[in-house]
Amino acid sequence: MTSALYLENYLDSLESLPTELERNFKLMRKLDDRAQTAMKSIDTHAKEYMKNLVTNKDAMTEEERKKRLHEIQVLFGKAKEYSDDKVQLAIQTYELVDKQIRRLDNDLARFEGEIQEKASSTRSKSEEAVVKKGRKKTKDAKVTGKKKQSPSSEDEARGGGGTAAQVSKKKKQKVNQEKENRKGQKKNAEVEESEKESGPATHPSDVLDMPVDPNEPTYCLCHQVSYGEMIGCDNPDCPIEWFHFACVGLTTKPKGKWFCPKCTQDRKKK
Repeated sequence: MTSALYLENYLDSLESLPTELERNFKLMRKLDDRAQTAMKSIDTHAKEYMKNLVTNKDAMTEEERKKRLHEIQVLFGKAKEYSDDKVQLAIQTYELVDKQIRRLDNDLARFEGEIQEKASSTRSKSEEAVVKKGRKKTKDAKVTGKKKQSPSSEDEARGGGGTAAQVSKKKKQKVNQEKENRKGQKKNAEVEESEKESGPATHPSDVLDMPVDPNEPTYCLCHQVSYGEMIGCDNPDCPIEWFHFACVGLTTKPKGKWFCPKCTQDRKKK
């Protein structure tokens, strides 16, 4: 039942209440007047009886005394009856009003429960909508993140995305890494050579007789693979980079920076 329909029905039920209350109050007023009149009559009869009893004690017979006492008793009975009817009517009036009040309280409690239930349902739906929206945002973020992932360097190279400077820088980094690896190899070779103090130094002619891996890179002015003690040119743009001690006329590692013959001539020209 909607609130508007309920209010209309409730007002219809209250339409007769004022009339009933007015009728009950009028009846209570009449009963009260009758009870008051009876009480006044009782007072008058009682005063007359007491006066006659004191002044004319011998003149009033026993039968006359009983008659007057009976009249007073009847008046008391009527006054009590009027008072009882008045009390009953007041109780009925109270119950009539209390009935409407209880009905209104029950309906208000029911409406409040319905409102709370609707509010709870609305809150649950809103929470579910928020959760679904959050999940959708998370899913969209994951999809967007996958789409925005940058391609690998290999894909960039294939797609032509990288510039020439970037490609050159990567090649230079690779060459420097190879230099570091070769330095470690040459250091190990130097330790082995230092342990063989009595052994003869290795000569390039001896290396020619050694089996050579065709994939192994070559160095030095002799264009041979790495062997024995080698020294690296400190010019980062040196095309050869590493040299055998014997090929450049060295027996020990010089102090400070060392440049190969080709780079030394280039530096002198500059």
